[in-house]
Amino acid sequence: MDLEPEKKPHALCIPAPAQGHINPMLKLAKILHSKGFLITFVNTEFNHQRLVRSRGPEAVHNIPVGVCANLNPIFFLFTDPSYLRNGYLDTVLDFIPTMSGIRLKDIPPFVRILNPGDDFMVGFSDRELYRARSATGIIFNTFNALDCDALDTLSITFPNCYGIGPLHLLENNIVDNSLDSIKYNLWKEDPQCLKSLDAKEPNSVIYVNFGSITVMTHEQLVEFCWGLAKSNHSFLWIIRPNLVIGDSAVLPQEFLAETSDRGLLTGWCSQEEVLSHPSIGGFLTHSGWNSTIESISSGVPMICWPFFADQQPNCWWSCNKWRIAMEIDNNVTSDEVSKLLIELMTGEKGNAMTKNAIDWKNKAEKACNFPSASSMVNLEKLIHLGAVSSLGFER
Repeated sequence: MDLEPEKKPHALCIPAPAQGHINPMLKLAKILHSKGFLITFVNTEFNHQRLVRSRGPEAVHNIPVGVCANLNPIFFLFTDPSYLRNGYLDTVLDFIPTMSGIRLKDIPPFVRILNPGDDFMVGFSDRELYRARSATGIIFNTFNALDCDALDTLSITFPNCYGIGPLHLLENNIVDNSLDSIKYNLWKEDPQCLKSLDAKEPNSVIYVNFGSITVMTHEQLVEFCWGLAKSNHSFLWIIRPNLVIGDSAVLPQEFLAETSDRGLLTGWCSQEEVLSHPSIGGFLTHSGWNSTIESISSGVPMICWPFFADQQPNCWWSCNKWRIAMEIDNNVTSDEVSKLLIELMTGEKGNAMTKNAIDWKNKAEKACNFPSASSMVNLEKLIHLGAVSSLGFER
């Protein structure tokens, strides 16, 4: 659906100020722009400057800028350090539609409030759900075949729910190549890691990335190190400067020496390109939604170590519904890590997960590859809504 210039709708895109929210929103903005929308993309000054540092000033050249001079302090994310004991978190919940068998521990941690003053995220979510009832349309970075039960259930309360994903596949099929330079990374990518993967055998490398926000203790870092070492598999590990709580990520020298011939360490990469590389056979991940949907779209099975927010339910769906993942306990040990990685790469369950992942990859591509595909149809419905109403896209 192409729109006449004088009738172009204007989309206001407001992502949460984190890499995992900004990237898919930017993809959506590019898709809508390719369909005739005028786009205003709202970014914080802090993240704008990080973009300039990571990709250079040319990354934002020719983009008109409008900056709000002052903002009130924003409370974003917190975690509760106190966890319930005595097995209570293993309680199975039977009242959540489409999620029969989910445990209390698989629910986002911020709903488990011990102190009355720690309910900010609960209140925020409640307000957003209330506002969503009056939305013209609600969009999800997923596709009908993957999340049909959830989308159908949501549609009972929230009309006009649309799965228009995976957004990166939709972007590849719709967006003109002239927009390829518009990308967003808060860290500088290392292009050499892709060249290193070219020398590896198909399905032989474990990709390790815990996203842009997840943090761990130094002790947990060391356990992951030796788990990778004991697995005896090649790996590409993305280690952000701020991955370790209150410290830099200092790896044991013995680990570096033992894995020097099969381990590649770098600070950041183009994850979509890495996951789609034929050498990648498995993904050790934090289960953020972008990582999950990108892994699904690439046919790569996962080992999940969820940290907070939606990562716990994403892990549960991946393990129990889509059957493409296994979970590492929060109290991570090197023995458990190595055992699961070996199973993922060479075991019977790992082989079954790979077959399931490839099946979901084919379904994801089918959702985006032709005009009558589900995500393409839902996108056209969304564009029609935008053409007849004033829309703001917020996540």
